[in-house]
Amino acid sequence: MGFGMGCCCLQMTFQAQDITEARYLYDQLTPLTPIVLAMSAATPVFRGYLTDVDCRWSVISGSVDDRTREERGLEPLKNDRFVINKSRYDTIDSYLSECSAPFNDIPLVYDEELLQMLLDAGIDETLGRHMAHLFIRDPVVLYGEKVDIDDEEDSDHFENIQSTNWQNMRFKPPPPNSSIGWRIEFRPTEIQLTEFENAAFVVFVVLLTRVIATFKLNFLMPISQVDANLRTAQNRDAVLRERFHFRQDLISCDSPLQAQECCGGRPCEQEGAKVALMSIDEIVNGKAGEFAGLIPLINSYLGTIEADVDTHCSIRQYLKFISLRASGKLRTTARWIRDFVTQHPLYQQDSVVSSAINYDLVKLMVSGSGCIGNAVCRWPCRRATSTSPTSRTALAPRPSTRCRPRCWPTTLG
Repeated sequence: MGFGMGCCCLQMTFQAQDITEARYLYDQLTPLTPIVLAMSAATPVFRGYLTDVDCRWSVISGSVDDRTREERGLEPLKNDRFVINKSRYDTIDSYLSECSAPFNDIPLVYDEELLQMLLDAGIDETLGRHMAHLFIRDPVVLYGEKVDIDDEEDSDHFENIQSTNWQNMRFKPPPPNSSIGWRIEFRPTEIQLTEFENAAFVVFVVLLTRVIATFKLNFLMPISQVDANLRTAQNRDAVLRERFHFRQDLISCDSPLQAQECCGGRPCEQEGAKVALMSIDEIVNGKAGEFAGLIPLINSYLGTIEADVDTHCSIRQYLKFISLRASGKLRTTARWIRDFVTQHPLYQQDSVVSSAINYDLVKLMVSGSGCIGNAVCRWPCRRATSTSPTSRTALAPRPSTRCRPRCWPTTLG
């Protein structure tokens, strides 16, 4: 992780009101991680080769997988304590809220002695299992000056293990002697080439947290299906080609009337979950008569809050971008890079991304102008008064004080 692999991701941390809301949002955002990973796909090239995946996830997972042969189940346990099913960089193995526990349908390996310690201290079993699960791993790095510290005053020993379990979501307790509260980290998103694209994904996820908390929605489905979705999300052009397990009955019995109306007046489900295979376009933009869609839910929420016109206008631009990316009308960064490489005159159809091709690609990314083929799209700067959602300039980022044309590398096909 110290050699650049962690530089190709966009991770977002949110502070909750309390531990209960943090656990709730952790659970509810987990099924959304594969969807955002697929939409933000931006990593089709590794070490000079064009690969058949679009994302970093499985490559980093394998790169930092430090399990021994015993821990991988290839040899009987002799020197190690556990058979561990996943790399330390992978999907989560359990939801955190007690009411989410029925959806924890995969085996959870944990340290039973640590679990008992947590139970004796008053921690409920669902959260206790999560914490005891983290500590089946060995430390990756240990600094000499941090060996002998007071665990009552310092959380470095905990963070040493916590921060090297690199999963799609992270639950972050408050550090000692700090005003920082309970937090969750949303970790799957791939970094994009422009500030606008990165801001769009951040705004999208931030608004989803508000929609979930305000409308009391329920995205829970079996953890095994989240695992399957995350594997699917890494496939080439997953946004266009793949279908994902996703819950259709989002309304909970605590959801307000407005949320029920947005979801077609569907009643809450007391038990189970109605999960169907859906495209990302259907998940994000909705499917008439069957699923409301994430962006329509966000728009419904935006109608309940007070915000100035300029803020609403900026949000609409970001959501329009996400909508077009989900529909396939805007290419993913991975597809744009793949098209650049395969259309380059020096490409030999052998998966090799030569230093010359790489130089031209990086030069284009840095300059933001001039593209091979039909990928160039220069957009004029948008003024604050331009609010037309159908205008192509309505997707452009708010201009800086020095206004100039720019290239949108994931332009419409």
